[in-house]
Amino acid sequence: MKEVWILVTDGFADWEASYVSAELNKPKTGFQVKTIAIDKSPKVSMGGFRILPDYDLNDAPSLEELAMLIIPGGTGWREDKNQQAAQLVQRCVDRDLPVAAICDATTFLANHGFLESNKHTGNTLAYLKEGAPNYRGDSNYKDAQAVSDGNIITANGTGAVEFSKLILEKLGVYEGEKLEEWYTIFKKGYFAE
Repeated sequence: MKEVWILVTDGFADWEASYVSAELNKPKTGFQVKTIAIDKSPKVSMGGFRILPDYDLNDAPSLEELAMLIIPGGTGWREDKNQQAAQLVQRCVDRDLPVAAICDATTFLANHGFLESNKHTGNTLAYLKEGAPNYRGDSNYKDAQAVSDGNIITANGTGAVEFSKLILEKLGVYEGEKLEEWYTIFKKGYFAE
């Protein structure tokens, strides 16, 4: 069974990876969701959920069983201590493993140079430039809810459903009509208002 790691920090946006983690953890998908953080201390989400990470940067298993790294946004991505997580992202990129980031996690990726060669989005181009002084990916920025290019998936903070759809498609959990049906239900609901 392949693992999908969700990289959490104190103040992570708990809703941004909820849709996709629930789908990935269903029986018969072939995936298991695990959490990883810079250390093993409990992390408290923006919504107050207390998470005890499965792994930290020092004790994480090899990447052999990893299918994807998902990085929710939140209030912690501009803190110095969390910048060390760029090492994990680099290891994934070096092994051609997909990395998916949403909201301020895209700013984190931008500041570490991970968005320069791929089409991507974020909370806005101005927001990326303000929060990521090392960012040089302007020419690949797209005004979109979510963007997938190569092994990089990005989304703005209001694009959790689109973000999840691209992840489910990338991992082959749903495709075609089944993927569109899933997306429509979570985006529009069962009934029109």
